[in-house]
Amino acid sequence: MKIKIIVIVGPTAVGKTALAIEVAKRFGGEVVSGDSQQVYRGLDIGTAKASPEEQATVPHHLIDVREMTESYSAFDFVSEAKKAIEDIQRRGKLAIIAGGTGLYIQSLLEGYHLGGETPHEEIVAYRASLEHYSDEELAHLVKQAGLEIPQFNRRRAKRALEIAHFGQDLENQETLYEPLIICLDDERSQLYERINNRVDLMFEAGLLDEAKWLFDHYPNAQAAKGIGYKELFPYFRGEQTLEEASESLKQATRRFAKRQLTWFRNRMQVTFYQIGESGVKEHILSQIEEFLDD
Repeated sequence: MKIKIIVIVGPTAVGKTALAIEVAKRFGGEVVSGDSQQVYRGLDIGTAKASPEEQATVPHHLIDVREMTESYSAFDFVSEAKKAIEDIQRRGKLAIIAGGTGLYIQSLLEGYHLGGETPHEEIVAYRASLEHYSDEELAHLVKQAGLEIPQFNRRRAKRALEIAHFGQDLENQETLYEPLIICLDDERSQLYERINNRVDLMFEAGLLDEAKWLFDHYPNAQAAKGIGYKELFPYFRGEQTLEEASESLKQATRRFAKRQLTWFRNRMQVTFYQIGESGVKEHILSQIEEFLDD
């Protein structure tokens, strides 16, 4: 029997952490971070980690699990998230995946094996190429490849074509989970205002010192390439004013949020919830309760 899990995704600053903690409190759950940057120790403000007070209210997993000098990949996430979910489920708790790194979460939910010889970039590029086909065209490609898909749908068709294309590098593993995927969104101007306010609050909390420490000690680390830090490096090099760097960070974050929404809309089967609408949180909690009781 598949493990039921709750998955909360969406763009940065939309409120995923707060909702995940509320869901965990109400349904006896624990949070598994689905964020590629929150794994690094010492990077707290720019990655928007749950605060120590928030982490004290419910257990969190896959936060602060890597040193600054280490790399982290989708394969690492899938391997470690599986272990965390199994541990949570074994203790009779509900696993709640919360984060905005679409590739990581999709790889976990759809059972992709990312440890083969084919570079991840090739797999992702092929996956993206299939998005341009209509349902009829996908069905034709499936037929041409000699594949059989019971109860045809786009997701199964793309999955079968990827397996046929890459062979054993994907190792068609059946997913272990039955997820309820909740994608938070907001009216665009409200979301951008949230992002701008978050950046301002990050500066007040000490983002500049955190980014300067990263710039001085680990400027070439994988972690330094994340949004929230690299936009401030031109300021440290004397190439921009602080005001210019701050605006650059806000703009980069807004663009990142747009890319996140595009990923969840086009590559995953999600239900969107407008977080700014009246009563939406109660509706989400009701949906979760029905899902768990079913």
